[in-house]
Amino acid sequence: MTSLPRRRLVLAAGAGLLPVPAAFAQAGWPSKPVRIVVPFAPGGTTDILARAIAPELQAAFGQPFIVDNKPGAGGNVGADLVAKSAPDGLTLLMGTVGTHAINQALYPKLPFDPIKDFAPVTLVAGVPNVLVVNPAKAEAYGIQDVPSLIRYAKANPGKLNMASSGNGTSIHLSGELFKAMTGTFMLHFPYRGSGPAMLDLLGGTMDVMFDNLPSAMPHIKAGKLKALAVTTAQRSAALPDVPTIAEAGPVKGYEASSWFGLLAPAGTPVDTVTRIQQACAKSLASPAVKERLLSQGAIPGGGTPASFAAYIAAETKKWAAVVKQSGAKVD
Repeated sequence: MTSLPRRRLVLAAGAGLLPVPAAFAQAGWPSKPVRIVVPFAPGGTTDILARAIAPELQAAFGQPFIVDNKPGAGGNVGADLVAKSAPDGLTLLMGTVGTHAINQALYPKLPFDPIKDFAPVTLVAGVPNVLVVNPAKAEAYGIQDVPSLIRYAKANPGKLNMASSGNGTSIHLSGELFKAMTGTFMLHFPYRGSGPAMLDLLGGTMDVMFDNLPSAMPHIKAGKLKALAVTTAQRSAALPDVPTIAEAGPVKGYEASSWFGLLAPAGTPVDTVTRIQQACAKSLASPAVKERLLSQGAIPGGGTPASFAAYIAAETKKWAAVVKQSGAKVD
């Protein structure tokens, strides 16, 4: 007499008449490849970090984790794609301080809500930005350090070309804040990612850039870029001889840095989000991955979804003030 009601319950659930718990529904996750959308072109720090974490997640879950570059509009194109994706854990975003803390203060209207449309997974890494110049241009213009850069920029307003990875990125805002605090004017050229911007900086089309440290580091070490200062309050352990902007010149109180983290579409099952976060935390704490990121100037994360959500909220408030102070506009 007891077997019939149980059988009816199973059939009803299978027919969609009763709700199936999210954890049960995702028990076989991932059943196919997972896409990590990078909202910038290949070669920049967002791309570097996504490609560092993808094979670790692939090893943890037994399915390919594919990095898919979708650049445009300061990261908004790729972020919007993920915001509108199915909340099944098969499409993730390598979000940035730009997509989730800066752009809503900088753009008059976004096609997505950075808070309501996403489920934070984990902070992957925090990254200093570094002020770099093309060595040939630095020699030609007599730029040896931050004070000499400021002097040249003031004497030649608009002559220096400042590259960035796109409107609204921390690379862009680091430059705008510097200009506002020093009373200088450099022409801003937004690219579709740090990679393309870096190519033109190395080639001499661009003069100056506030780049994320991991993507600039190989060129600094090779002598292809001249590092003047880092944008954080403290020096970077990866470049201990390079001063901060605040200590290098008359720019007291200057501080601007970047961060990168995984997010899923809102509504993604909590169990899936937790599993991804735990796999990320384990890989980021492994000696090999940790050492690789630290050597590039990135500080590994791996915290909980709740801590990442709180961090995003705090950063949104902070960067709204920076946008206002800098006077930055989308151009």
